Amino acid sequence: MIAHATINSIRVLVPGTGTRFRCGGLAVALQTARLLGRLRPTQVVTYRAREQEHPWLEDLLAQESTPGAALWLVSWGFDVPALLAKLRGRPVVYQAHSSGYGFDLPPGVPVVAVSRNTLGYWGDRAPRNPLFLVPNALEPQWLERGARPGALDRGSDRRPIDVLVQQRKSSPYVLERLVPALREQGLRVEVQSGWVEDLVELFNSASVYLYDSAEYWRGRGVSEGFGLPPLEALACGCVLFSSFNHALADTLTPGVTAHQIGQGSLQNDLSRIAAAAATPEPWRPQPSVLESLLAEVSEERWLDHWQRTLEQLEQLQAQNALGLDPAAALRSPSTRRLRWEQRLDRLRGKVADRLPGWPRRVRR
Repeated sequence: MIAHATINSIRVLVPGTGTRFRCGGLAVALQTARLLGRLRPTQVVTYRAREQEHPWLEDLLAQESTPGAALWLVSWGFDVPALLAKLRGRPVVYQAHSSGYGFDLPPGVPVVAVSRNTLGYWGDRAPRNPLFLVPNALEPQWLERGARPGALDRGSDRRPIDVLVQQRKSSPYVLERLVPALREQGLRVEVQSGWVEDLVELFNSASVYLYDSAEYWRGRGVSEGFGLPPLEALACGCVLFSSFNHALADTLTPGVTAHQIGQGSLQNDLSRIAAAAATPEPWRPQPSVLESLLAEVSEERWLDHWQRTLEQLEQLQAQNALGLDPAAALRSPSTRRLRWEQRLDRLRGKVADRLPGWPRRVRR
């Protein structure tokens, strides 16, 4: 029986915070720690690179007996199984971004999914584990400085960049075929590949933003966990041409908030993108639709979601349902076992139909 039903502190695990770990996942983890710090005392803890400004995982585990008072939050993809093993016997939550890594979760470990796509994945793979949904949030600078209609709209002045592309995650189709073809038509195309000091200003300078990540993630074998760049582009008033893979379908609606990239033919893409760059207004989402979408990914909404989630986690803790007692945790049969039992049921049904009096299996 757990003595306390209050989450007194939270520890957010990251491999490190240096430049070699810099990526979208680290930015989201640090934002998560910053915002959770407004709800509970929160620390960033590293486990690959020992850093002077952050506690080291192994030190904390050696100093503190289980279960401890802190709630641990893990999120780093392929590292999750090893981290869960190290944290066995301690309250831990998996903040799930991309899906498809192939591992299973221990019974009872809660999942906080950042998208409905990821929620559905774990709802199928771990249906008895506690499941929650807290979508990622845009940093305030995108909502405060983004030059979208109704916010900081720059009127009818043409922006200096017709089409903006970020090289990372872009498909070979975009980089090798579409970008050269757009330039041949005289459009000013910027392919951003290096470090940019002010991304908001860059996005504010573009009329159209292209985001085509489907092939990148399919090649990696995992999903797009959330997809912040398309929302950042919309917050800056860009016309968005995007793929609709994985979590992008959570927030983007074809023909309403975004337009499909790679739609049928190169010529079709060229004509639509050129038209959008020349006259963006008809291609942008309605301001009320856009503001409603952006409100759902604000930090204020994120805090509301996490506050409710923490309250429910405390209720689970009081009911001994955080996975600390394996004997008490509900389990779901493996996929192999489910398939075998269903095949056996069908076989029994066929035999019973042919042989009256043959006992049928009683379902429970």
